[in-house]
Amino acid sequence: MIADEATMAQMMAASQKGDRAIYRALLSEVQLWLERYFRKRVAPAQLDDLVQEVMMAVHTKRATWDPTRAFYPWLAAIARYRWIDHLRKVYRSAEDELGDHDAPEDSEEEAVMARMSLERLFVHLPDKQAEVIELVKIEGLTISEASAKTGQSESLVKVNIHRGLKKLSALVEKAE
Repeated sequence: MIADEATMAQMMAASQKGDRAIYRALLSEVQLWLERYFRKRVAPAQLDDLVQEVMMAVHTKRATWDPTRAFYPWLAAIARYRWIDHLRKVYRSAEDELGDHDAPEDSEEEAVMARMSLERLFVHLPDKQAEVIELVKIEGLTISEASAKTGQSESLVKVNIHRGLKKLSALVEKAE
């Protein structure tokens, strides 16, 4: 059973006041919710570790929850940030495994298809966002180099990258 918002908020409030039994029950509910949340987002072999990592974060950040606010959005924000950190770690790990060990070159056809997919996604973004994502995330320029090349301030480059990637992520999730 996954408790409703009001019950979770009451349990968290009691936990913040030191009720250990309620806190254990809260953590059981949080674990169930996190397992459902991550089940379609990560490989089954990674599920338990990620759930435990988020539960540790909930434990360390429990004092930051404001009893006047909803509990589940607070929990979802922590879960989402840990999930993003997890994806970065997995991506870097996979990238390290590939390395430069005589990996077969991607075929030209695959490169063309990937580029076409990117172009189809980029049409949904404002030109300035697509441009800085291209420069920084694809071509590998630094934020300051992209700023100099586009005439955008460094902070605007960062904002445009963040907003553009967020929109692209939403588009990809919607397509799944």
